[in-house]
Amino acid sequence: MALAAASVGAVVLLPQDTGSPARLDTPVAVAATPGASTLPAEVATPAATSWQLSASEPVRVRIPALDVTSTVIRLGLERDGALEVPAGAYPVGWYEGGPTPGQLGPSVLAGHVDWEGERGAFYGLRELRAGDTVVIDRADGTVATFRIDRVERHAKEDFPTEEVYGDIEHAGLRLVTCGGAFDEGTGDYQDNVIVFATLTTG
Repeated sequence: MALAAASVGAVVLLPQDTGSPARLDTPVAVAATPGASTLPAEVATPAATSWQLSASEPVRVRIPALDVTSTVIRLGLERDGALEVPAGAYPVGWYEGGPTPGQLGPSVLAGHVDWEGERGAFYGLRELRAGDTVVIDRADGTVATFRIDRVERHAKEDFPTEEVYGDIEHAGLRLVTCGGAFDEGTGDYQDNVIVFATLTTG
């Protein structure tokens, strides 16, 4: 699944049509057009203060509303600056250049909507609603629970890099996957689905 930087013309709160099975044979990078949505080498830690947790890497993510549980691996950057993607439908990946879940700033997890005919860990992200929760088990034994604020869909060529990776004044979480129509010519989805969430307990 190519995790292209999702671009959104409007907030998408309704599930997409699932009449035909989703397809995602090629990982979608979090970069739409070359250079347009490449990621910073490292995400700066916001200077503002708010309730937060100390640094600890994520080891498992749970999304109760979707009955989804996945282990979490580290993701770095490709040579062109695009975010790496998991090598299969599972597991989910965490961008190690940013905050760990629960730290001040935006922690980013990426996963596939599907992969070689198998539904990916983030297949149902488009169906999530404000108020749903995402639970992250961390390496130090603590648990960070996030409340979903909104779900958006963006064209990959218009990925909101600043909204996803830019500084924020609270501990936030972004879940990124592919969405929209599947382009047979490129073998990729045209959009990205992005979930924005805020730490509520930890």
